[in-house]
Amino acid sequence: LQFTEEKLGQAEKTELDAHFENLLARADCTKNWTEKILRQTEVLLQPNPSARVEEFLYEKLDRKVPSRVTNGELLAQYMTEAANDFGPGTPYGKTLIKVGETQRRLGAAEREFIHSASINFLTPLRNFLEGDWRTISKERRILQNRRLDLDACKARLKKAKAAEAKAAVTS
Repeated sequence: LQFTEEKLGQAEKTELDAHFENLLARADCTKNWTEKILRQTEVLLQPNPSARVEEFLYEKLDRKVPSRVTNGELLAQYMTEAANDFGPGTPYGKTLIKVGETQRRLGAAEREFIHSASINFLTPLRNFLEGDWRTISKERRILQNRRLDLDACKARLKKAKAAEAKAAVTS
């Protein structure tokens, strides 16, 4: 009732401390930017949307995500197979073997980067959103409910004093 009357402008609302309001605004801003950075980093690390959905499902089911071959590793595999077809002794075959080995190392480095970024960068962001932010939201709701209770009590007290004053005047 208090919330509805406040929204309709029929009841007074106790204002929170300006410093506290500033902290709440900063917390909201931090949450919004953290979500955006987390999503965009996931897109950068895994550009394929269906693979991201698959990884998300594995994560939610608490199962290990199957290891994927990176594009660099796949290219290295094709180059090595082509080199074997052309013959490792031919100039083209030798070149394909060298470039394929380099691509394999690049692919392995990319895999390590993705793994490292996921553990060292994305995990703390997720921990903030799933842990700290939930706590902040819960405490904010509790504070809002307590403020509404306080305002409702103030309104009842005001009505009781007004009725008491009216009764005193008529007596």
